[in-house]
Amino acid sequence: MKRLVPIVLCVAAASASLMAQEPARPAGYPAVPGPLTAKYQATADKILAAAMSDTDGYADLQYLCDHIGNRNSGTPQLNTAIAWGADLMKKAGLSNVHVQPVMVPHWVRGEEDAEFVAPVKKKMHMLGLGMSVGTPPEGITAEVVFVHTFDELDALADSAVKGKIVVLNPGWHGYGVNSGYRTGSASRAAKKGAVAVLVRAATPLAQQLPHTGTLVYAEDAPKIPAAAISIEDATMIERLTKEGPVTVHLKMDAQRLPDVQAGNVIGEIPGSEHPEQIVVLGGHIDSWDVGQGAQDDGSGIMATFEAVSLLHKLGLKPKRTVRIVFWVNEETLGRGALAYAKELGDKVSTHVAAIEMDGGAERPLGMNYGSFGGPRGGGGGRASGAPRVNPGAGFDMSKLSPEDKKSVDAMLDLVALLKPIDAATWAPGGGGSDIGPIVAEGVPALSPHTVGEHYFDWHHTEADSFDKVDLTDFRKNIGMLAVTAYVLADMDETLVGHKGTFRD
Repeated sequence: MKRLVPIVLCVAAASASLMAQEPARPAGYPAVPGPLTAKYQATADKILAAAMSDTDGYADLQYLCDHIGNRNSGTPQLNTAIAWGADLMKKAGLSNVHVQPVMVPHWVRGEEDAEFVAPVKKKMHMLGLGMSVGTPPEGITAEVVFVHTFDELDALADSAVKGKIVVLNPGWHGYGVNSGYRTGSASRAAKKGAVAVLVRAATPLAQQLPHTGTLVYAEDAPKIPAAAISIEDATMIERLTKEGPVTVHLKMDAQRLPDVQAGNVIGEIPGSEHPEQIVVLGGHIDSWDVGQGAQDDGSGIMATFEAVSLLHKLGLKPKRTVRIVFWVNEETLGRGALAYAKELGDKVSTHVAAIEMDGGAERPLGMNYGSFGGPRGGGGGRASGAPRVNPGAGFDMSKLSPEDKKSVDAMLDLVALLKPIDAATWAPGGGGSDIGPIVAEGVPALSPHTVGEHYFDWHHTEADSFDKVDLTDFRKNIGMLAVTAYVLADMDETLVGHKGTFRD
């Protein structure tokens, strides 16, 4: 089996203060038809035609959203979804369907509330951050300290922060930067004596809609309650603090209960010639406890599942095994990803490609593929306040060596098959938290590249519901995933990844 040379990507460094704009990801390079296009065009056209008339995938997504609903780790709804997912794979005729047991955390939000106490009285729009501790039963009433950045917070004397609630509003600089504030704000503030943290929701959209998401407590700092607040409330606090002291009341009943057994849901189409070699694709079956988990990540697991199911319905049997996985617990500690990698052990080299869909099912532009720009972390695996950087940012095609160019050419050739759905582009990058542990071992990483116009408006909110998933866009994602998985599992050569580190 011949391997292509890995791509080496140059990733722009993140600002130490996290206030730099997130480095832009390339829009995508247009397809260049070659031998893969010539060999697989007829098959790809058949797959895309089936995808664009498919109704099963969308119906399954609706059932998941409307009848099971959100699926936070440790909840009965998650285990209901897991059992349903396994049954779905069996009914689709997939082989080796099973649930890999995984113990997952059980964080419970409980009742929560925040309000302005002075100089005005007004309810606030808030959502506690995942894995946060709660307040005392009576809540916390304290004066706020408003800052824009971690640099501003660090510059304050501890005496100016002690006993107060820190409010952070960095503005919007891309999810990679803003999620760093969400994950790291509690411990940064606690080290200076703060009693709680309120952080601007990680979204560009101001619609009084707070976004939850996980936080990371540092081992060397006290654990204090943390919540996201709407953009409007964050900016109102900023205005009021310019006039004088602002006091707010925060009450959160959040608590972490004992871990619960859940699992990764796995099914396959065995390879016709090399069943031991695997192309894996999937998303995460858990979601937050608000909304329906439709785009994040119901659309990911249902689009990848239907892509594999379509290959089976069409009687297509690639040389290598195509495996579908619904990973569990991506949103908090990433335990499904870690369990999957641990069970593989030294057999991780059997995986010739990994495709993760966890960016919503908006209109696809093509496929991302390439090495990561630095350590990969699971749902809660980033260091406190560390930003995510767009994989592929700073990529320069002209600096590729001839061998690197050969690897790029393979992808440019493959995506030419996606022209009928206007997704014939390749962009450097790809991957995600669930495939992070195996990608760090050298498994090539891919992910759909979509327009991404509204994903961060909806995800982690009450608005992440089935109606946000457009049928035509969803079908195009199914088709793109099915074509990509099939070709990767059948072509003579294989892509390679770039070994790195995975931060647990």
